[in-house]
Amino acid sequence: MTAGDEGHTTDRTDDRAPMRTMVLHPDIQTDRDRRDPGAALEEAVALAAALPDLEIRGADVVRLPRAHAGMLFGSGKIEELKQRIEDADVGLVLIDGVVTPVQQRNLEKAWGCKLLDRTGLILEIFADRARTREGVLQVELAALSYQRTRLVRAWTHLERQRGGLGFVGGPGETQIEADRRAIDEAITRLRRQLAKVAKTRGLHRAARAKVPFPVVALVGYTNAGKSTLFNRLTGAEVLAKDMLFATLDPTMRAVRLPDGTEVILSDTVGFISDLPTQLVAAFRATLEEVLDADLILHVRDIAHPQTTEQAEDVARILEDLGVAETTPQLEVWNKIDLLPAAERETRRTEAARRDTVFAISALTGEGLDPFLSAVAELVSEPRHRTVLTLPHSDGRRRAWLFERGIVEAEDSEGETTRLTVRWTDREAQAFRALGEGGS
Repeated sequence: MTAGDEGHTTDRTDDRAPMRTMVLHPDIQTDRDRRDPGAALEEAVALAAALPDLEIRGADVVRLPRAHAGMLFGSGKIEELKQRIEDADVGLVLIDGVVTPVQQRNLEKAWGCKLLDRTGLILEIFADRARTREGVLQVELAALSYQRTRLVRAWTHLERQRGGLGFVGGPGETQIEADRRAIDEAITRLRRQLAKVAKTRGLHRAARAKVPFPVVALVGYTNAGKSTLFNRLTGAEVLAKDMLFATLDPTMRAVRLPDGTEVILSDTVGFISDLPTQLVAAFRATLEEVLDADLILHVRDIAHPQTTEQAEDVARILEDLGVAETTPQLEVWNKIDLLPAAERETRRTEAARRDTVFAISALTGEGLDPFLSAVAELVSEPRHRTVLTLPHSDGRRRAWLFERGIVEAEDSEGETTRLTVRWTDREAQAFRALGEGGS
């Protein structure tokens, strides 16, 4: 069991041999939006490494003048890759891109092994990582939507099973339609269950709204260091590993900032380029904390060679999610400790010139003090001074005031205690909700 995995159970058995896997990134020249192929392949390998059952036996960029409709690759390239697959005894090929159901069926037949495209791989990782009930339901919903488009591949074996001359419909068509109906029914059931979960989350959010804590959401590209920062600020033990999609369920904790302000900090699933559309839709509810946040902290791996492109991907997904432009955001340049000395100093200077950018290391704690002061300044509400009179018997509310560090003075007078507090309107409202008391 690797560090950070403690407490998580798994259905996998330890004696199961890992599947030998090859990762291929098609660099299609006609694709105007194609990314740097080297960086894309590196990310694809990191995605594959996020699944414990896979053993990477090879990885390569395959340059293509254009995508072939039926096979993706040309016939010569397919034969060349087939030889490499057989030589490495590979049982699974991961294609870092979109593969149509027909292409998947044809390539599996040509190569004699299983094949997953980028969407399928991400779904596998999500299924492996999801922990909460909502996360599991969201993964199942996304997986069913994905599988529904792939029934043409799943039922090719029916060609050998059916009778008749094949004049009515194609091979396996009746079974495919029946399977589509079964999947549609399962999707409907899942959506009903998710609606109930969303309703429960709505009640929880309503309850939190009565608590005098603003919500601060951590967002960013996967593996940017959000969970490491979350752990440092909260003392929590969220899985924080150098692994893509280490966090797939939002975790929330209360954090006291240096000025005494308390906030609810939310750690969220990492974003990624080319996130499959069905996953953006399926995980929208999981990211509700971002939509409701008082402040968004965009955590960037500033040491990553593709940090600019990653930041653009995050901004695009936030826009797709409908995050209001009016929600304040701070950009957190994390992993500053991984940069060479000269570049580190350049980044620090660059960040210092901008009011909404902070260069930090969540691992070492460098740069956290000015960053947290800026967070406090953005979420802290105006405070005003009030004198409260409480009976000695009202220990619960007295303790509540001291827990929040808002008591400036205390004097006992007979059977009562006079407390001078400096608090926000939210804190005053929450205090009154604890019960009636004199003032």
